[in-house]
Amino acid sequence: MDAPTPLPVLEGQAVRLRPLREADADALFALYGDPAVCRYWSFAPWTEPAQARAWLAERMGWRPPATYGWALADRDDDRLLGTVSLFSLSAPNRRAELGYSLLPACQGRGLAREAVRLALDFGFGPLALERVEADVDPRNEPSWRLLEHFGFRREGLLRNRWRVGDTFADSWIYGLLGSEYGRAA
Repeated sequence: MDAPTPLPVLEGQAVRLRPLREADADALFALYGDPAVCRYWSFAPWTEPAQARAWLAERMGWRPPATYGWALADRDDDRLLGTVSLFSLSAPNRRAELGYSLLPACQGRGLAREAVRLALDFGFGPLALERVEADVDPRNEPSWRLLEHFGFRREGLLRNRWRVGDTFADSWIYGLLGSEYGRAA
């Protein structure tokens, strides 16, 4: 049996995308326990630290090439500020989905933009993807503006796609082809 492919560490000017660690559990609970972060997410905010530990244990078992899931960390002190992932990879179709989250206190500083750029550079570079997709709640303007900054195109609406608590939410589906990447970045 082949050894699992190691998750690469991707370095930017202000952020580092690195593997998740057990020591990230408290920061993950702060991230996904925050109602502002989960307002447009596919699950309700966490209420117990055990949820962070369970999520982390599951994600730490995910390995490339099926999923590339990084901690979005501060480059200086390496503390977790969010997450970024390329997931649902389809090697035959050279396609993946992009997901990201960032603590509200860190938003508005260009950190998500830098982290998404690192993930897309990796996806369209070493992974040789043809297409990256993302889904975003139409009410989450900062997120869809971030996608559009990189040249993602809105391709469709999935109505009532996610149930979060007692509320259903729509998703806009965005797509970006490798041949389009870089034009608006």
